[in-house]
Amino acid sequence: MTSLSDPVSELAGVGPKRAQALRSLAIENVNDLLTYFPFRYEDLQAKDPTELTDQAKVTLKGTVAAAPVISRFGRRKTRLTFRLLLDEHTIIPVTFFNQPWLKDKLEVGKELAVYGRFDAKRQSLSGMKIIAGADGGGMGSIYPANKEVRQGTIQKLVESAFETYAPVIVDLIPEPLRDEYRLLHRREMIHDMHFPASDRAAQAARRTAKFEEFYLFEVRLQVVKQQDHTLHGQALTYDLPRLKDFIAALPYELTAAQKRVVNEICYDLKRPIHMNRLLQGDVGSGKTVVAAIAMYAAITAGAQAALMAPTEILAEQHANNLAKLFADFPVNVALLTGATKPAARKTLLPQIAKGTVNLIVGTHALIQPEVDYADLGLAVIDEQHRFGVNQRQALREKGQQPDVLAMTATPIPRTLAITAYGEMDVSVINELPAGRQPIKTSWIRSNQVDSTLREVKAELSSGSQAYVVTPLIEESEAVDMKNAEAIYERFKEQFEPTYRVGLLHGRMKNDEKNAVMDAFKNNEFQVLVATTVIEVGVDVPNATVMMIYDADHFGLAQLHQLRGRVGRGKKASACILIADPKNELAVERMTTMTSTNDGFVLSQKDLELRGPGDILGKKQSGVPDFKVGDPVADLNILSVAQQAAKETVASPNWADKDANLALAAFLSTTAHQNTTMD
Repeated sequence: MTSLSDPVSELAGVGPKRAQALRSLAIENVNDLLTYFPFRYEDLQAKDPTELTDQAKVTLKGTVAAAPVISRFGRRKTRLTFRLLLDEHTIIPVTFFNQPWLKDKLEVGKELAVYGRFDAKRQSLSGMKIIAGADGGGMGSIYPANKEVRQGTIQKLVESAFETYAPVIVDLIPEPLRDEYRLLHRREMIHDMHFPASDRAAQAARRTAKFEEFYLFEVRLQVVKQQDHTLHGQALTYDLPRLKDFIAALPYELTAAQKRVVNEICYDLKRPIHMNRLLQGDVGSGKTVVAAIAMYAAITAGAQAALMAPTEILAEQHANNLAKLFADFPVNVALLTGATKPAARKTLLPQIAKGTVNLIVGTHALIQPEVDYADLGLAVIDEQHRFGVNQRQALREKGQQPDVLAMTATPIPRTLAITAYGEMDVSVINELPAGRQPIKTSWIRSNQVDSTLREVKAELSSGSQAYVVTPLIEESEAVDMKNAEAIYERFKEQFEPTYRVGLLHGRMKNDEKNAVMDAFKNNEFQVLVATTVIEVGVDVPNATVMMIYDADHFGLAQLHQLRGRVGRGKKASACILIADPKNELAVERMTTMTSTNDGFVLSQKDLELRGPGDILGKKQSGVPDFKVGDPVADLNILSVAQQAAKETVASPNWADKDANLALAAFLSTTAHQNTTMD
């Protein structure tokens, strides 16, 4: 019995060597082949001679007027020439290069259609192919090919596969969805993707193909999410009166968005399911205090909480801030990083194992094999995309399925929220705390820096501080960008002794970095020249100026993160982008940064301009390589498909194997194609 999961070697003409070649195009079975869709089409409709334009690709229909002539030139090159009679008065010379075997198809008086490029000056056609059938017609499919598998081979195999397997192509999208969104049956969609009769037919097929691809991906994600929720997580029965006392003791009122998100998280904590929630919010929206409330809730339930941060500076800052927040509450905060001294580590590890330390803050040191927890109930991962999949998983495996709260200060555009994070529940803080003033962002060119420095000095004279960021640590001959050491020397000359200037970069030892950062926090330095080591989490409310050299070399999301280091106090703040962009894309990034402070708008724009791999890193982007759909350009289709998938998996009929036989069978046979979700 034939099945779409049959290997391509079942097709005539596919032996071991060709099967291996097809594997280079990720074609292993018949379904892979039938969904190996064309990336464009050629219009093969025969054209009237009066409609021809120079260098246009056209199909001409006519009669072979004279026997073909083959001539040789160069090394092993041939030229086949014949004349094509289009009508009583029009004869067009046609030339095919390096295809001498076509001579057998060219009989004088035979009608045929030829596809090629028209040369108006010579009134001739450079032939590309002879179309089956004298009338031409339809659309010619053009496939991604390589040296191992030629275009013509793919076309023939697709024709053969469809002819043999069309009867077993069944619908995967439920009928109500097909009707609601006016989608084609799967068999019709596959046919019209490969053999469309018109451009309109091709567009309708592509629309259905995009929806199906997104829908199947999202169904897989929803199944993963459903399975994750069925894991027996800990039901953390927190002490509500104590939690309310802690919230009431905070030095500020929570925003409406923070309150909503706290309720979402606490609702999950109390349920006997495994929470896997992403907390996202713009820079300065107050994610850390929400995480603190969640961790205190876990602690009042008798469990431990852990917070893992990507850098030692950020981990130490979190530990200090949490120690202050919990100063009047029964929370024992400990810091564990790679810099923790052996003696302190030796004392701390048994306390964590016994549970006398109930809030552990640290870096990847938290997931080392020798670190045992008494009862880890909640794991918080800050800037979670900075960690690898295995590192995040290692923290989740500490304890008995602890609830997981992943945080990111990089607002996730809807595209990534639906794909890369589609298996997670998402909480969004979309409101800034009261009193926060928008940061004024301006873009200047490098020849305007001197006049801007006068404005910076005026700001420092009022008691404020300034960051100066540059992409490189030291001078590089390969890249013409400002470097931290040169800028540091220049600012020392211009600002000292009135204002002290500090230097911070990633190659410094941890003790040195911490000392510089502490000095800046204490206003011992008024200007801090730094690389992007200060991008995330560093909190100095007195800093009101951010200068970024070579800003056009950063992505929008990173620029927004850097900008977020200022504007954290009550004073008005400014971000100055210094850039001499060399292309339109870089100019667009600069103008976009100056037009909005909304991180969600910027993150979506960054995704459109650069792609997910450049934003999160290729290994961390989590966005699969869809065959037809573009998750950025086709966001509306993706969103609809996600909602449809949610309804499918949540419906009572989902467990009905008979009702979902085709879809369930397809998902099980294509499991190897699923993007791994952590």
